[in-house]
Amino acid sequence: MPKMKTCKSAAKRFKKTAKGKVKRNQAFTSHLLSGKSQKRKRNLRKRTLVSASDMKRIATLLPY
Repeated sequence: MPKMKTCKSAAKRFKKTAKGKVKRNQAFTSHLLSGKSQKRKRNLRKRTLVSASDMKRIATLLPY
């Protein structure tokens, strides 16, 4: 059986943690920033975990 390929576009967007969860960057940070408060923009910089409902789909994209 051939090796599974990693989806490279997903590999650039997601990182696995030591326990196997998946981290992602938050959306809403690229434009229209003047209408967002400084606190909101600062909190959007932090990484967050992928929701449990999306974990199965992303796990197939990142087999290793």
